[in-house]
Amino acid sequence: MDTKDIKRQLNISLWISFFTGIFFFTIFTKDKNFHNFLICFLVSSLYSFVLVFGNYYSNSYLNKKYSWIDNTKRRIILGILSTVLVNVILVIICNYLNFIVLQKNNPDHFFSGQLGFVNWLIINIALLISAIMHAKGFMEEWKKSSRKEVVEQKLIAKSANAQFESLKNQLDPHFLFNSLNVLSALIDENPNQAQRFTASMSKIYRYVLEQKDKELVTVEEEIEFAKTYCELLKTRFEDSVSFDFMVNEAALKSYVVPLSLQLLLENCIKHNFATSSKPLHIKIFTENGFLLIENNLQQREQVKESAGIGLSNIVQRYSLLTKLNVFIEKSDDFFRVKIPMLTQKVTAMSSQPSQESMAYQRAAKRVQELKGFYGNLISYCLVIPFLIFVNLYTSPQYLWFVWPMLGWGIGLASHALKVYGVGRAWEEKQIRKILDKEQSK
Repeated sequence: MDTKDIKRQLNISLWISFFTGIFFFTIFTKDKNFHNFLICFLVSSLYSFVLVFGNYYSNSYLNKKYSWIDNTKRRIILGILSTVLVNVILVIICNYLNFIVLQKNNPDHFFSGQLGFVNWLIINIALLISAIMHAKGFMEEWKKSSRKEVVEQKLIAKSANAQFESLKNQLDPHFLFNSLNVLSALIDENPNQAQRFTASMSKIYRYVLEQKDKELVTVEEEIEFAKTYCELLKTRFEDSVSFDFMVNEAALKSYVVPLSLQLLLENCIKHNFATSSKPLHIKIFTENGFLLIENNLQQREQVKESAGIGLSNIVQRYSLLTKLNVFIEKSDDFFRVKIPMLTQKVTAMSSQPSQESMAYQRAAKRVQELKGFYGNLISYCLVIPFLIFVNLYTSPQYLWFVWPMLGWGIGLASHALKVYGVGRAWEEKQIRKILDKEQSK
C-alpha cells in the first residue's frame, strides 16, 4: 500500500477526530474539563480511524478492480453497495465498543430505543461523509483522465500536422526534379520544344507554388491544371501519349488533394513506355464519388527501384484528411488509381478531432449529470437526518419527517434511474443511429 496515501488518511482521521471531538464536547458534555474533552477526542478517534480506513481500503480495492472511467456504471453501483455495507458494519462495531463496552449500557437495548436511534443517526452521518469522499474520488479520477486525454490529443495533432507539412514539402523538389528530367531530354531531342517547355513549365510551377500549401483544392482547379500539364507532356511525347478527360460537371465543385493528378500522371509516364506504334492512353474520369486515373499497362523495365514518392504521398495525405481510402487496382491490361472526392472543404486533422470533440462533449455532459445526482444524494443525506432530529426533538408523537423523506426519496430514485437507468442505453443507441444516418448522407 502507498505510504503517501496512508499518511493522507491518517491526517484526515486526525482532523475529523479533532473537530468531531470539539463538537461533541461543546454540545453534549455538561462538565467542561480536560478529562471529558480527552474522552470525546478518543471516542471520535475510534469512529474516524475505523470509518476512514475502512472506506479507504474498500475504495482502493474497488479502484483496482474497476476503473471510474472505463467501468463507470459498475464502479458506482458496487461503490454504493460496498459503502452501505461497510459503513453499517463499522458503525455498529464502533457503537458497540462505545456504548456497551466503554459506557456499560445494557446490550439488550442496543438496537432499540435511544441507542437504536443513535445507531441509525451515526450510520447516516457515515454514509454522508462516504458519499462525499466517493464523489471527490470520482471527480479526481475524471480530471486526471481528461488532462491525460487532452495532452495525448495535442501530441497526436502536432505529430499529424508535422507529418502533413513534411508530405507537402516533398511536392516542390519532386515536381522540379521530374520536370528538369523532361527538359533535359527535350534539349537533346528538340531545342525549340525545350524552349516552349521551359515557358510552360514556369506557368505550371507557379500553380505548384500556389497550391502546394493548401490541404484541398476543387476538382475543377485540379483538372484545369492537369490539362495544362498534359499539354506539356504532349510537347515531348507528341502522338505517343493521349489523354481523355471525362469528368462529370457535378463533381467539379468537390475537393481533392492538390497536385494529386500531376503526381499520378507522372507515375503513368514514369512506369510505362510510350511509342507511336504503342501509344499510352491515359483516362481521367469520375465514378461513384471517386476521381479515377487509368492507363493501359505497358510497364517498362526499371533500371533502379522507384522511390515511390508520388503515390505514397497521396495515400498518406488522404489518410490525414479523411477516413476514405485511396484505391489502387492493377490487372494485366490496365493500372488504375481511385482518389476520393470530398464534399466539404476540411483542414488537416479535421476528421479525428471532430469525433474526439463530440466524445468530449458527451463526457462533459455525463460528468454534469453525475455531479447533479451526487449533489442531490448528498443534500438528501444531510437534510433528512437533520429533519428527523428536529422532529424527534420537538414533537416525537407525530412523525412528520416521513413525508419529506418519502417524497424526496422518490425524486432521488427517479433521478438515479435517469442517470443510470435501463432506458439510457436505448436512448444512446437511437442517438448513435441518427448521427450515423446524418454522417452517411
